[in-house]
Amino acid sequence: MNVLKVLRAKDYPRMPWKNGGGSTEEITRDAGTGLDGFGWRLSIADIGESGGFSTFAGYERIITVLQGDGMTLSVDGSDTRPLLPLDPFAFSGESKVACTLLGGPIRDFNLIYAPQRYSARLQWLEGEQRFFSEAGTVLVFSVSDALEVKVGNNASQLGRHDCLQLDGNNGLIEVASNGACCVIELTAR
Repeated sequence: MNVLKVLRAKDYPRMPWKNGGGSTEEITRDAGTGLDGFGWRLSIADIGESGGFSTFAGYERIITVLQGDGMTLSVDGSDTRPLLPLDPFAFSGESKVACTLLGGPIRDFNLIYAPQRYSARLQWLEGEQRFFSEAGTVLVFSVSDALEVKVGNNASQLGRHDCLQLDGNNGLIEVASNGACCVIELTAR
């Protein structure tokens, strides 16, 4: 049975990073508490200075700069291209990762998931979009000030950094949006 909910940015709980170097606003996750037991987790991190990332053994990560000039990452000793706003980058949670900010502080958007438990697809969309998904969980994260998202016959209004979450999908469902957003599709293996 489909369960649809809207998560508001003002309600996201703030928690310290695993390595203590900053803080994260947790948007949503599938299960678990703290930094244990989840199969997937979506969050926003505030990075005030260059430095190391926490490791998440057994997980994959996809990171996207939301605000600020951007950053480069050193992943297991290799530097990435400059990561600019809304340009996602994927890496292993087991990697040794450090960031160098390109300007001042940034905010970034993070999907962390266990590939043994979930397959994941992440894409950034702009303008009017319509697609169909069979994923068990569909997340639509808004980077627009006002975004309308339709899932089947249900329309929801999202503000900046609000997230629509559809759980329990077991068929082909239509999703439509009219602005800038990130769509994440997660399917249990």
